[in-house]
Amino acid sequence: MRILHCCLACFYIDNYSYQENILPRYHKKMGHDVRIIASTESFDKDGNITYVASGEYLNEDDILVVRLPYARYLPPKVARKIRRYKGLQEQLALYLPDFIFIHDIQFLDIDIICDYARNNTVRIVADCHADFSNSARNWFSRQILHGIVYKKCAQMINPYVEMFYGVLPARVDFLRNVYNLPYTKTQLLVMGAEDDKANASLKIEKKLQTRKKFDIDANDFVVVFGGKIDQAKRQVLLLMDAVNTLDDPSIKLIVFGSIIPEMKREVLYRCSDRVKYIGWATSDESYDYFAMGNIACFPGRHSVFWEQVVGMGIPLIVKKWEGTTHVNVCNNVVFLDQDNQKEIQDSILHIKTNYDYYKSNAIKSREAFMYGKIAEKCLNF
Repeated sequence: MRILHCCLACFYIDNYSYQENILPRYHKKMGHDVRIIASTESFDKDGNITYVASGEYLNEDDILVVRLPYARYLPPKVARKIRRYKGLQEQLALYLPDFIFIHDIQFLDIDIICDYARNNTVRIVADCHADFSNSARNWFSRQILHGIVYKKCAQMINPYVEMFYGVLPARVDFLRNVYNLPYTKTQLLVMGAEDDKANASLKIEKKLQTRKKFDIDANDFVVVFGGKIDQAKRQVLLLMDAVNTLDDPSIKLIVFGSIIPEMKREVLYRCSDRVKYIGWATSDESYDYFAMGNIACFPGRHSVFWEQVVGMGIPLIVKKWEGTTHVNVCNNVVFLDQDNQKEIQDSILHIKTNYDYYKSNAIKSREAFMYGKIAEKCLNF
């Protein structure tokens, strides 16, 4: 099939491990002709929003990416907010996709996809990355943007979409309760880990090599945190304090990811012989860094790394958020109920004491979170 991945509701970032990067890669591996249409919105290594040039290029997977400019008949801030573009209709007519995967539905140019669906034979699915932890957090956003504008986008495309996927259970609920989409057309499509990258990083010699690079002993019990460090994930500071004050000196913590400038000093202050901050990581490096750990701990808000770690067969400690408990497949996860240093310490020690049990369960949990399976499911649900 000719598969078009439509990334116009939010950012699209080259060389990252977001779902928008990985699903097109796996669809190409499956033998399909794949193209990506995206906005010019991106972000830099510090996590700041930035905009790249419009135009066409081949990405790291030799997939054509078409970056559309925003509509010029609107003020730039307005066009970016409501997401009106120049050239979508022409691109659809040029490519004539058989299958469109819409990554998030919150953009007004969705009416152009509706026009294409009315006049062509095409299968369409859409997903949702919004929930109440990252969207609709004030009156204007909840009542106007999501309650009226984006709900209208959802209802407009609904007749042409075969399935709406929430990438978390909370996001399935968001589709149903905020946009009033049918229960029969909404289901969970998890994010996960890339099969080949996960398997390569988990080889014993690779894990030992990565540990040696950061002066971690083969017998140390390593906790890993990864991801953007910002005000929504301040709990990483509690994690650093927790490991620094444990009585067991064999427990070490590796922290990686971008840090917003306001928090950099607080993070670096907590680095020690037990706690290392190793900087920003590429997608490939993130697999190696998690693989060298015994467990991963995410005491703050959800990130895509949760599902990647499950797909790697690594036990997890995560903050318990409503609608995110799907990562606990068969007791491979310990949940944190509070922002509490002692609870983090107790959880780490509990898994260390019962490590064989949690590691065995984590390995059993891998299959459903591997992108080979996920990429097949979204085409053949």
